[in-house]
Amino acid sequence: MADTSIKILTYNIHKGFSMGNFRFILREIKDALRHIDADVVFLQEVHGERSITKNRFDDWPNNKQFEFLADQVWHHHAYGKNAIYKSGHHGNAILSKYPFVEWENIDVSMMRSASRSLLHGTIQIPEINQKIHIICVHLGLLGFERERQLSTLAKRISSHVPAHEPLIIAGDFNDWRGRAEYHLHHELGIREVFKNTRGAYARTFPAWLPILSMDRIYYRGLEVIDCNNLYGQPWRRMSDHTPLVAEFGFA
Repeated sequence: MADTSIKILTYNIHKGFSMGNFRFILREIKDALRHIDADVVFLQEVHGERSITKNRFDDWPNNKQFEFLADQVWHHHAYGKNAIYKSGHHGNAILSKYPFVEWENIDVSMMRSASRSLLHGTIQIPEINQKIHIICVHLGLLGFERERQLSTLAKRISSHVPAHEPLIIAGDFNDWRGRAEYHLHHELGIREVFKNTRGAYARTFPAWLPILSMDRIYYRGLEVIDCNNLYGQPWRRMSDHTPLVAEFGFA
């Protein structure tokens, strides 16, 4: 088992648009993601359906955005709606090279205007018969809603993730004040990859000149092999966030 590792990437894709919504760049995102070749991809702000925009862009994919991105590389995926509107919906998605044992989307919305959810899946790595819990997160912009959402996340982990089973949580936490540390590390012994290995959270927003630490990768029951903040080209001209990548070994 020591020779086996898992590489993950987390990315807020801004619904497939560049910063400022000037260009639709989902195909560029697809090519860039395939170049990284992560085993599991955590995505936020992914369109499940959007009929109005679809009619405005010639290169809008016929299938769902997460299916378009996953095609022929990540054969297993899960999608959870965060925001539902007349013309469609968007939310979190997980693309995986390994099969899902199960998955569930947990609604943590506090306001209709800011729907949020936690996408909790369990994948199985057949070669080593190892189960891993993976949770894709996109939290609210307001401090009081994040506190409630982080509390719900902590309760979910306590009740659904046994202490001996590996866990990875990744996504857009919108947590520039670092409050997630209290709920996840102090209460549950869960560590953040960049803070634990490099002494500080990765800066991921805005992509063209990252100054805020919005995106995170947390883990428990694994060993960090490597981590990278993909803030250079081509990423800085795509979404408004930069992706984070981490590779883990099994403890």
